[in-house]
Amino acid sequence: MAVYTQLGAEALGELIAEFDVGELRMAKGIAEGVSNSNWLIETSGKDGAGSRFILTMYEYRIEVEDLPFFLSLLDHLAAKGCAVPRTIHDRAGALYRMIGDKAVALIEFLPGVSVSVPTAAQARAVGGALAQLHLASADFDGARANGMDLAEWQRLAAECGPEGLRSINPQLADLVAHELPLLADQWPQNLPRGVIHADLFTDNVLMLGSSVTGLIDFYFACTDLIAYDVAVTHAAWCFDNEGRNFSSELSAALLAGYEAVRPLSEAERAALPVLARGAALRFTLSRAYDWLNTPADALVVRKDPLAFARRLSFYADPANAGLFENP
Repeated sequence: MAVYTQLGAEALGELIAEFDVGELRMAKGIAEGVSNSNWLIETSGKDGAGSRFILTMYEYRIEVEDLPFFLSLLDHLAAKGCAVPRTIHDRAGALYRMIGDKAVALIEFLPGVSVSVPTAAQARAVGGALAQLHLASADFDGARANGMDLAEWQRLAAECGPEGLRSINPQLADLVAHELPLLADQWPQNLPRGVIHADLFTDNVLMLGSSVTGLIDFYFACTDLIAYDVAVTHAAWCFDNEGRNFSSELSAALLAGYEAVRPLSEAERAALPVLARGAALRFTLSRAYDWLNTPADALVVRKDPLAFARRLSFYADPANAGLFENP
């Protein structure tokens, strides 16, 4: 989440009036994330709809034609009992509205906080919530290709260029040059597919104690290998923020929580080492691109690509080859 576009009080008030949620009382920009502009909205409330919402303006990496998939998915999962925010439809029933050439959507606000240093119990709960999401989305009739797949990693690497990568770290270009062709050669093809979150970082999970109260920010959700989503979540949750220290306790808890709800097949578990390397490379490259291209005046905190380059090196280390084997 971030704020790239500024909206004045009058424009925000007129926009919120298009939804049956009461009058605008407060709007506060949220300076986190990298892809959209976001505001915390408070209204006078109406008809039990609550009075706090998240307003999102879609800036880049998200196509307007994909919004029905994202926003309908939230409604589907919420109806299935998953801890996800509902989309607030406008007075005409639309999932989103346009301001100029940019789409905006209003999303239910859920209680809870994001944890920065998760416990094993919290990791286990997140694993279970992710598995529940995968099962609940099995009958969702929408589909979307992964816009951050291997082809996109290759494009991002080319856009950054060796010199750009070296400007971030002298070894980064060589690491990317080694991993990209290896993953292209070894990427699994015949694993179960379904709707995945694809971005389940700690800041995209709301918790109260050891309970998950919300899975949020579904704007990279897509149809892809289900086990890849496990790998992304593993990379996001099982290291410290800088990617220097791996927690075997968090890893075991996350996987156990997932498999208590949806057991992994033997083929999925065997593929996790390669999938985890891919997950780490994906975020290394997207962060590197953002590091080199984020506008100077954007109210956004750039995220360190080396935090995932270190994860990538960890997963690629032969000494860690047995990480995902059954205990």
